[in-house]
Amino acid sequence: MIEMLMAIGAIIAGLILLVWSADKFVEGSATTASHFGMPPLLIGMVVVGFGTSAPEMAVSALAASQGNPGLALGNAYGSNITNIALILGITALLAPIAVHSQVMRKELPILILVTAFAGWQLWDGDLSRMDAIGLMLAFVALIGWSIYQGRRQPDDALATEMTEEVHAMPVRKAILWLVVGLLLLIVSSRILVWGAVDLATTFGISDLVIGLTIVAVGTSLPELASSIIAARKGEHDLALGNILGSNLFNTLAVVGIAGLIAPMPVAPEVLTRDFPVMAALTLVLFAMCYGFRGPGRINRFEGSALLLAFVAYTVYLLAFSGA
Repeated sequence: MIEMLMAIGAIIAGLILLVWSADKFVEGSATTASHFGMPPLLIGMVVVGFGTSAPEMAVSALAASQGNPGLALGNAYGSNITNIALILGITALLAPIAVHSQVMRKELPILILVTAFAGWQLWDGDLSRMDAIGLMLAFVALIGWSIYQGRRQPDDALATEMTEEVHAMPVRKAILWLVVGLLLLIVSSRILVWGAVDLATTFGISDLVIGLTIVAVGTSLPELASSIIAARKGEHDLALGNILGSNLFNTLAVVGIAGLIAPMPVAPEVLTRDFPVMAALTLVLFAMCYGFRGPGRINRFEGSALLLAFVAYTVYLLAFSGA
Protein backbone atom coordinates (compact mmCIF):
# COMPACT_ATOMS: atom_id res chain seq x y z
CA MET A 1 0.00 0.00 0.00
CA ILE A 2 2.80 2.41 0.91
CA GLU A 3 4.63 1.61 -2.32
CA MET A 4 1.45 2.24 -4.32
CA LEU A 5 0.85 5.59 -2.62
CA MET A 6 4.46 6.57 -3.27
CA ALA A 7 4.04 5.71 -6.96
CA ILE A 8 0.83 7.75 -7.22
CA GLY A 9 2.49 10.63 -5.39
CA ALA A 10 5.47 10.47 -7.74
CA ILE A 11 3.17 10.58 -10.79
CA ILE A 12 1.24 13.59 -9.45
CA ALA A 13 4.38 15.46 -8.35
CA GLY A 14 6.18 14.56 -11.57
CA LEU A 15 3.31 15.78 -13.76
CA ILE A 16 2.95 19.07 -11.86
CA LEU A 17 6.68 19.78 -12.06
CA LEU A 18 6.79 18.60 -15.68
CA VAL A 19 4.01 20.95 -16.78
CA TRP A 20 5.44 23.90 -14.84
CA SER A 21 8.96 23.38 -16.14
CA ALA A 22 7.68 22.92 -19.72
CA ASP A 23 5.83 26.24 -19.46
CA LYS A 24 8.97 28.01 -18.27
CA PHE A 25 11.03 26.29 -20.95
CA VAL A 26 8.61 27.41 -23.68
CA GLU A 27 8.46 30.96 -22.33
CA GLY A 28 12.23 31.21 -22.05
CA SER A 29 13.00 29.63 -25.40
CA ALA A 30 10.35 31.61 -27.31
CA THR A 31 11.47 34.91 -25.82
CA THR A 32 15.14 34.09 -26.40
CA ALA A 33 14.37 33.24 -30.03
CA SER A 34 12.49 36.53 -30.38
CA HIS A 35 15.44 38.49 -28.99
CA PHE A 36 17.72 36.88 -31.57
CA GLY A 37 15.42 37.86 -34.42
CA MET A 38 13.57 34.62 -35.20
CA PRO A 39 10.32 35.33 -37.13
CA PRO A 40 7.13 34.94 -35.03
CA LEU A 41 5.80 32.18 -37.30
CA LEU A 42 8.91 30.08 -36.72
CA ILE A 43 8.68 30.67 -32.98
CA GLY A 44 5.13 29.35 -33.05
CA MET A 45 5.77 26.36 -35.29
CA VAL A 46 9.28 25.34 -34.26
CA VAL A 47 10.27 26.71 -30.84
CA VAL A 48 6.87 26.48 -29.16
CA GLY A 49 6.14 23.21 -30.97
CA PHE A 50 9.39 21.80 -29.63
CA GLY A 51 8.75 23.20 -26.18
CA THR A 52 5.22 21.87 -25.78
CA SER A 53 6.50 18.44 -26.86
CA ALA A 54 9.42 18.63 -24.43
CA PRO A 55 7.56 16.62 -21.73
CA GLU A 56 6.89 13.80 -24.21
CA MET A 57 10.51 13.90 -25.39
CA ALA A 58 11.91 13.75 -21.88
CA VAL A 59 9.59 10.97 -20.70
CA SER A 60 9.90 8.79 -23.82
CA ALA A 61 13.69 9.19 -23.99
CA LEU A 62 14.07 8.22 -20.35
CA ALA A 63 11.61 5.33 -20.69
CA ALA A 64 13.52 3.98 -23.70
CA SER A 65 16.86 4.24 -21.90
CA GLN A 66 15.43 2.31 -18.95
CA GLY A 67 14.00 -0.50 -21.07
CA ASN A 68 10.33 0.48 -21.06
CA PRO A 69 9.44 0.62 -24.79
CA GLY A 70 5.70 0.44 -24.14
CA LEU A 71 5.83 3.59 -22.05
CA ALA A 72 7.97 5.37 -24.65
CA LEU A 73 5.65 4.58 -27.59
CA GLY A 74 2.47 4.83 -25.54
CA ASN A 75 3.40 8.30 -24.36
CA ALA A 76 4.05 9.55 -27.91
CA TYR A 77 1.03 8.03 -29.66
CA GLY A 78 -1.24 8.47 -26.65
CA SER A 79 -0.35 12.17 -26.59
CA ASN A 80 -1.35 12.47 -30.26
CA ILE A 81 -4.68 10.81 -29.53
CA THR A 82 -5.18 13.04 -26.49
CA ASN A 83 -4.27 16.17 -28.46
CA ILE A 84 -6.88 15.56 -31.16
CA ALA A 85 -9.71 13.86 -29.30
CA LEU A 86 -9.52 15.36 -25.81
CA ILE A 87 -7.86 18.76 -26.24
CA LEU A 88 -9.44 19.81 -29.53
CA GLY A 89 -12.72 18.32 -28.34
CA ILE A 90 -12.74 20.44 -25.18
CA THR A 91 -11.48 23.51 -27.03
CA ALA A 92 -14.18 23.25 -29.71
CA LEU A 93 -16.86 22.85 -27.05
CA LEU A 94 -15.73 26.09 -25.40
CA ALA A 95 -15.38 27.97 -28.69
CA PRO A 96 -15.81 26.52 -32.21
CA ILE A 97 -12.46 26.59 -34.01
CA ALA A 98 -12.32 28.37 -37.37
CA VAL A 99 -9.39 27.58 -39.66
CA HIS A 100 -7.99 30.60 -41.48
CA SER A 101 -4.27 30.05 -41.85
CA GLN A 102 -2.98 28.67 -45.14
CA VAL A 103 -0.11 27.12 -43.19
CA MET A 104 -2.61 24.98 -41.31
CA ARG A 105 -4.05 23.72 -44.57
CA LYS A 106 -0.58 22.74 -45.69
CA GLU A 107 0.41 21.18 -42.37
CA LEU A 108 -2.61 18.90 -42.23
CA PRO A 109 -1.67 16.87 -45.34
CA ILE A 110 1.92 16.72 -44.06
CA LEU A 111 0.67 15.31 -40.73
CA ILE A 112 -1.17 12.59 -42.65
CA LEU A 113 1.95 11.75 -44.67
CA VAL A 114 4.08 11.68 -41.52
CA THR A 115 1.56 9.38 -39.81
CA ALA A 116 1.58 7.03 -42.82
CA PHE A 117 5.39 7.04 -42.87
CA ALA A 118 5.54 6.20 -39.16
CA GLY A 119 3.02 3.37 -39.62
CA TRP A 120 5.07 1.92 -42.48
CA GLN A 121 8.15 1.88 -40.27
CA LEU A 122 6.35 0.09 -37.44
CA TRP A 123 4.70 -2.48 -39.71
CA ASP A 124 7.39 -5.12 -39.15
CA GLY A 125 6.84 -4.98 -35.38
CA ASP A 126 10.17 -3.37 -34.62
CA LEU A 127 11.50 0.17 -34.30
CA SER A 128 15.13 -0.17 -35.34
CA ARG A 129 17.83 2.47 -35.18
CA MET A 130 17.53 2.88 -38.96
CA ASP A 131 13.80 3.53 -38.52
CA ALA A 132 14.64 6.13 -35.87
CA ILE A 133 17.16 7.77 -38.19
CA GLY A 134 14.47 7.92 -40.90
CA LEU A 135 12.10 9.65 -38.46
CA MET A 136 14.75 12.16 -37.44
CA LEU A 137 15.65 12.92 -41.07
CA ALA A 138 11.96 13.54 -41.77
CA PHE A 139 11.90 15.77 -38.69
CA VAL A 140 14.85 17.82 -39.98
CA ALA A 141 13.11 18.11 -43.36
CA LEU A 142 9.97 19.34 -41.59
CA ILE A 143 11.95 22.01 -39.76
CA GLY A 144 13.49 23.09 -43.06
CA TRP A 145 10.04 23.28 -44.64
CA SER A 146 8.79 25.37 -41.69
CA ILE A 147 11.67 27.81 -42.11
CA TYR A 148 11.00 28.06 -45.84
CA GLN A 149 7.30 28.72 -45.27
CA GLY A 150 8.05 31.22 -42.54
CA ARG A 151 10.19 33.28 -44.87
CA ARG A 152 7.66 33.13 -47.71
CA GLN A 153 4.59 34.03 -45.61
CA PRO A 154 5.68 36.42 -42.84
CA ASP A 155 2.17 37.89 -42.58
CA ASP A 156 0.30 34.62 -42.11
CA ALA A 157 -2.47 34.66 -39.50
CA LEU A 158 -0.53 32.29 -37.25
CA ALA A 159 2.47 34.64 -37.35
CA THR A 160 0.31 37.59 -36.34
CA GLU A 161 -1.11 35.67 -33.39
CA MET A 162 2.32 34.44 -32.36
CA THR A 163 3.64 38.01 -32.20
CA GLU A 164 1.10 38.74 -29.48
CA GLU A 165 2.00 35.55 -27.58
CA VAL A 166 5.71 36.22 -27.15
CA HIS A 167 6.02 38.29 -23.99
CA ALA A 168 8.61 41.00 -23.49
CA MET A 169 11.32 39.70 -21.13
CA PRO A 170 15.00 40.60 -20.67
CA VAL A 171 17.22 38.21 -22.60
CA ARG A 172 19.17 37.11 -19.51
CA LYS A 173 16.00 36.19 -17.69
CA ALA A 174 14.71 34.35 -20.77
CA ILE A 175 17.91 32.30 -21.01
CA LEU A 176 17.74 31.57 -17.27
CA TRP A 177 14.20 30.20 -17.59
CA LEU A 178 15.21 28.22 -20.65
CA VAL A 179 18.02 26.47 -18.73
CA VAL A 180 16.06 26.02 -15.48
CA GLY A 181 13.04 24.71 -17.37
CA LEU A 182 15.15 22.19 -19.27
CA LEU A 183 16.87 20.90 -16.12
CA LEU A 184 13.56 20.54 -14.27
CA LEU A 185 12.09 18.74 -17.29
CA ILE A 186 14.74 16.07 -16.90
CA VAL A 187 14.25 15.74 -13.14
CA SER A 188 10.45 15.66 -13.31
CA SER A 189 10.46 13.10 -16.14
CA ARG A 190 12.59 10.79 -14.00
CA ILE A 191 10.12 11.09 -11.15
CA LEU A 192 7.16 10.52 -13.47
CA VAL A 193 8.65 7.49 -15.22
CA TRP A 194 9.56 5.87 -11.92
CA GLY A 195 6.04 6.37 -10.57
CA ALA A 196 4.36 5.18 -13.78
CA VAL A 197 6.44 2.00 -14.05
CA ASP A 198 5.96 1.23 -10.36
CA LEU A 199 2.20 1.77 -10.58
CA ALA A 200 1.96 -0.44 -13.66
CA THR A 201 3.87 -3.20 -11.85
CA THR A 202 1.70 -2.91 -8.74
CA PHE A 203 -1.60 -3.21 -10.62
CA GLY A 204 -0.40 -5.61 -13.30
CA ILE A 205 -1.10 -3.09 -16.06
CA SER A 206 1.22 -2.86 -19.05
CA ASP A 207 3.49 0.16 -19.28
CA LEU A 208 1.98 0.72 -22.74
CA VAL A 209 -1.48 1.37 -21.26
CA ILE A 210 -0.02 3.61 -18.53
CA GLY A 211 1.77 5.56 -21.26
CA LEU A 212 -1.38 5.82 -23.40
CA THR A 213 -3.53 7.09 -20.56
CA ILE A 214 -2.11 8.71 -17.41
CA VAL A 215 1.25 9.75 -18.81
CA ALA A 216 -0.11 10.85 -22.22
CA VAL A 217 -2.79 13.05 -20.68
CA GLY A 218 -0.33 14.48 -18.17
CA THR A 219 2.33 15.37 -20.71
CA SER A 220 -0.34 16.92 -22.96
CA LEU A 221 -1.47 19.41 -20.29
CA PRO A 222 0.65 22.25 -21.77
CA GLU A 223 -1.15 21.83 -25.10
CA LEU A 224 -4.52 21.77 -23.30
CA ALA A 225 -3.83 25.00 -21.43
CA SER A 226 -2.40 26.88 -24.42
CA SER A 227 -5.16 25.73 -26.80
CA ILE A 228 -7.98 26.69 -24.44
CA ILE A 229 -6.44 30.11 -23.75
CA ALA A 230 -5.88 30.72 -27.48
CA ALA A 231 -9.43 29.65 -28.38
CA ARG A 232 -10.97 31.84 -25.68
CA LYS A 233 -9.03 34.80 -27.13
CA GLY A 234 -10.31 33.95 -30.61
CA GLU A 235 -6.83 32.93 -31.78
CA HIS A 236 -8.10 29.83 -33.57
CA ASP A 237 -5.06 29.14 -35.72
CA LEU A 238 -2.78 29.27 -32.70
CA ALA A 239 -5.00 26.76 -30.87
CA LEU A 240 -4.92 24.40 -33.83
CA GLY A 241 -1.26 25.08 -34.53
CA ASN A 242 -0.34 23.93 -31.03
CA ILE A 243 -1.93 20.55 -31.71
CA LEU A 244 -0.62 20.05 -35.24
CA GLY A 245 2.89 21.06 -34.25
CA SER A 246 2.85 18.83 -31.19
CA ASN A 247 1.61 15.79 -33.14
CA LEU A 248 4.25 16.26 -35.81
CA PHE A 249 6.95 16.52 -33.17
CA ASN A 250 5.62 13.54 -31.23
CA THR A 251 5.40 11.26 -34.28
CA LEU A 252 8.84 12.16 -35.60
CA ALA A 253 11.11 13.54 -32.89
CA VAL A 254 9.74 11.90 -29.74
CA VAL A 255 9.61 8.39 -31.24
CA GLY A 256 12.79 9.03 -33.23
CA ILE A 257 14.82 10.07 -30.19
CA ALA A 258 13.53 7.11 -28.18
CA GLY A 259 14.44 4.74 -31.03
CA LEU A 260 17.92 6.22 -31.34
CA ILE A 261 18.52 5.70 -27.64
CA ALA A 262 17.27 2.11 -27.64
CA PRO A 263 15.79 0.19 -30.61
CA MET A 264 12.60 -1.44 -29.39
CA PRO A 265 9.99 -4.04 -30.25
CA VAL A 266 6.53 -2.77 -31.10
CA ALA A 267 3.72 -4.53 -29.25
CA PRO A 268 1.07 -6.09 -31.54
CA GLU A 269 -1.69 -4.01 -29.93
CA VAL A 270 0.10 -0.83 -31.00
CA LEU A 271 -0.31 -1.89 -34.63
CA THR A 272 -3.85 -3.25 -34.31
CA ARG A 273 -5.37 -0.81 -31.81
CA ASP A 274 -3.48 2.34 -30.89
CA PHE A 275 -1.83 3.41 -34.13
CA PRO A 276 -5.04 2.88 -36.18
CA VAL A 277 -6.95 5.04 -33.68
CA MET A 278 -4.33 7.77 -33.98
CA ALA A 279 -4.38 7.56 -37.79
CA ALA A 280 -8.19 7.61 -37.94
CA LEU A 281 -8.37 10.68 -35.70
CA THR A 282 -5.80 12.41 -37.90
CA LEU A 283 -7.97 11.77 -40.98
CA VAL A 284 -11.07 12.97 -39.12
CA LEU A 285 -9.24 16.14 -38.14
CA PHE A 286 -8.26 16.69 -41.78
CA ALA A 287 -11.91 16.34 -42.86
CA MET A 288 -13.07 18.77 -40.17
CA CYS A 289 -10.44 21.42 -40.78
CA TYR A 290 -9.69 21.46 -44.45
CA GLY A 291 -12.93 23.10 -45.55
CA PHE A 292 -13.74 21.50 -48.89
CA ARG A 293 -16.67 23.88 -49.47
CA GLY A 294 -15.33 26.94 -47.72
CA PRO A 295 -13.36 27.85 -44.57
CA GLY A 296 -12.68 24.89 -42.31
CA ARG A 297 -14.31 24.77 -38.90
CA ILE A 298 -14.53 22.44 -35.90
CA ASN A 299 -17.97 23.10 -34.40
CA ARG A 300 -19.32 22.09 -31.00
CA PHE A 301 -21.01 18.96 -32.36
CA GLU A 302 -17.73 17.76 -33.84
CA GLY A 303 -15.94 18.69 -30.62
CA SER A 304 -18.43 16.54 -28.69
CA ALA A 305 -17.83 13.63 -31.08
CA LEU A 306 -14.06 13.92 -30.57
CA LEU A 307 -14.49 13.99 -26.81
CA LEU A 308 -16.77 10.93 -26.84
CA ALA A 309 -14.24 9.09 -28.99
CA PHE A 310 -11.54 9.82 -26.41
CA VAL A 311 -13.71 8.60 -23.54
CA ALA A 312 -14.64 5.41 -25.41
CA TYR A 313 -11.02 4.68 -26.29
CA THR A 314 -9.81 5.27 -22.72
CA VAL A 315 -12.56 3.11 -21.20
CA TYR A 316 -11.69 0.32 -23.67
CA LEU A 317 -8.03 0.54 -22.74
CA LEU A 318 -8.67 0.35 -19.03
CA ALA A 319 -11.30 -2.38 -19.35
CA PHE A 320 -8.92 -4.63 -21.28
CA SER A 321 -5.67 -3.48 -19.68
CA GLY A 322 -5.02 -6.90 -18.27
CA ALA A 323 -5.23 -8.54 -21.70
